[in-house]
Amino acid sequence: MGKKSKKPGKGKEKTERKTAKAEEKRARRESKKLSPEDDIDAILLSIQKEEAKKKEVHIDENVPAPSRRSNCSLTVNPLKDTELILYGGEFYNGSKTFVYGDLYRFDVEKMEWKLVSSPNSPPPRSAHQAVAWKNYLYIFGGEFTSPNQERFHHYKDFWMLDLKTNQWEQLNLKGCPSPRSGHRMVLYKHKIIAFGGFYDTLREVRYYNDLHIFDLDEFKWQEIKPKLGSMWPSARSGFQFFMYQDQIYLYGGYYKEVSSDKSSSSEKGIVHADMWSLDPKNWEWNKVKKSGMPPSARAGFSMCVHKKRAMLFGGVVDMEMQGDVMMSLFLNELYGFQLDNHRWYPLELRKEKSTKVKSKKDSKQEPPSSICNDKVNAIEEEASGMDDKDLISEYDGEASYEESNIDEMSENMVENLTIDDDRSIKSASVPPQSKSKTIFNYQDSVSPEVIKPCGRINACMVVGKDTLYIYGGMMEVKDQEITLDDLYSLNLSKLDEWKCIIPASESEWVEASEDEDDEDEDEDDSEDGESGHDDEETDDDDDDAEGTNDGPGSLQMGDAVALIRGEGKNLRRKEKRARIEQIRANLGLSDSQRTPTPGESLRDFYNRTNLYWQMAAHEHTQHTGKELRKDGFDLAEARYRELKPLLDELAILETEQKAEEAEGPETSSRKRGKKRT
Repeated sequence: MGKKSKKPGKGKEKTERKTAKAEEKRARRESKKLSPEDDIDAILLSIQKEEAKKKEVHIDENVPAPSRRSNCSLTVNPLKDTELILYGGEFYNGSKTFVYGDLYRFDVEKMEWKLVSSPNSPPPRSAHQAVAWKNYLYIFGGEFTSPNQERFHHYKDFWMLDLKTNQWEQLNLKGCPSPRSGHRMVLYKHKIIAFGGFYDTLREVRYYNDLHIFDLDEFKWQEIKPKLGSMWPSARSGFQFFMYQDQIYLYGGYYKEVSSDKSSSSEKGIVHADMWSLDPKNWEWNKVKKSGMPPSARAGFSMCVHKKRAMLFGGVVDMEMQGDVMMSLFLNELYGFQLDNHRWYPLELRKEKSTKVKSKKDSKQEPPSSICNDKVNAIEEEASGMDDKDLISEYDGEASYEESNIDEMSENMVENLTIDDDRSIKSASVPPQSKSKTIFNYQDSVSPEVIKPCGRINACMVVGKDTLYIYGGMMEVKDQEITLDDLYSLNLSKLDEWKCIIPASESEWVEASEDEDDEDEDEDDSEDGESGHDDEETDDDDDDAEGTNDGPGSLQMGDAVALIRGEGKNLRRKEKRARIEQIRANLGLSDSQRTPTPGESLRDFYNRTNLYWQMAAHEHTQHTGKELRKDGFDLAEARYRELKPLLDELAILETEQKAEEAEGPETSSRKRGKKRT
């Protein structure tokens, strides 16, 4: 049989109708997304016109601290190591995204901010990179996001700021890297080395692993391409890049992998935890093996270098809870990486010793001959060669005495706590006089309100004059993204305590209306039906996974107890479970080496974790033998005292939560909302 002939024009008309319908649907969708304020080209053109009106540099002295932001750059002024230079960043309030192009200079001695306004300044951006050399600050790349986050513009411009005159200059040079953000740059002698990053459009996301070198003497860009058969890091963004002597180190990063299945366009996020070293003499990469106690895989952490040590802070880990619920845990751990022997270790703050202990220590110094060449290995051999009972026998009397006091204090704290409206914890009554001495000593040595930065991602972290500074970043509280504006410092010579220079201000969150949520949800559903679904592992796609910090500030020990005792009874079961896990993460309770188990005594806790605490103490004191065991015990004791009241409350909450779950399943009509990636 021959092929049936079609009526003339029918097929063409049908195709035209389908095309017109598709175009109409696309135009309707685009008209919803693109409003005048979201037209990036128009916004950038307007900014450029405003910049053209500036004729001279204007400096506002002693201005208020910068607004909350993340993905900004913070650089130590090479001409003055007590001045920090902050540029750019972004802020999301639940409804709109604001991208900044302001430049601040902060004097850490005078505690004063200066706001610098200059003609011919770069357009606003975030996720860029900044490097300081001589009297210049160099900035490359970054991104500009439309207020509704539907449009992105990636920069490939290269700028130079004269720190003496505050004048900007754009460097239009050949061979510049392609547009990107999330890349990293580091200074090596007279060269800027740039690697990686990503480029995001509405249709695709590209990740890079290219290596570019900018010569500051010759003002030339050069791309270094891998040699045949050589090792090379995979494409990524959000990693950390740092330099020590004649080696450049790369650690971690993030990459979004698209499924090869043609029937769907699903993708998942991959969090890297590998480390590489780059030799700038021949531009060859080599993998660095993990040793010591490395941090768990995480994204969005910050790193910087001080002398022979690199330091890592923060990051986020996505955990899959029961019922396919994903929860993001924002960490505030501090790790050290020894650059001369490539060993990881946790950085614990030193416990301040009493005058009596100091005098005893001074009178009993071990001879220098007792120090081994490989000190860390000596710790391990020493710990493994001793009986656990011998390891803490000299502290048995002290430990048992203080353990009974801790139990008494825990009871008093629980019974006598009152919760103010601002969630601060105060004592409701004075303890009996017979216990006043014990409680006084406890509060002097370890305060329940320990000052420490809260967990966060995309924070700025620099070292200036032996002091570590951490500024801003982002965290999640329930289904809200909280952008921070706090500033913390830590003396790296003492490593004794965090200082809060600027506390976090109150968060501003604009709740989307239900109508907008419904429209977004319907639109997402229709688009998912056309183009597949997103199976990204590292994004929090379920609103049931709610964070549990109740403010942008540090989660204090008393606050955690208040959260458990005051609010735990009103929470849904999934929320209660998520809250328990978040509190555990924020206080480092997920690490068994740093956390006592339920009912564990101080003696048993140290007996189980002595190697961990001795390694942490060794990085501070470089002691060995009996003194090192004493230092390790002091750290373990401080941690035990800090956590004991909270662990008691957590045990009660977990018991109640398990009992509720055993009663039967919980039903909920809560609607799933749209979550920002």
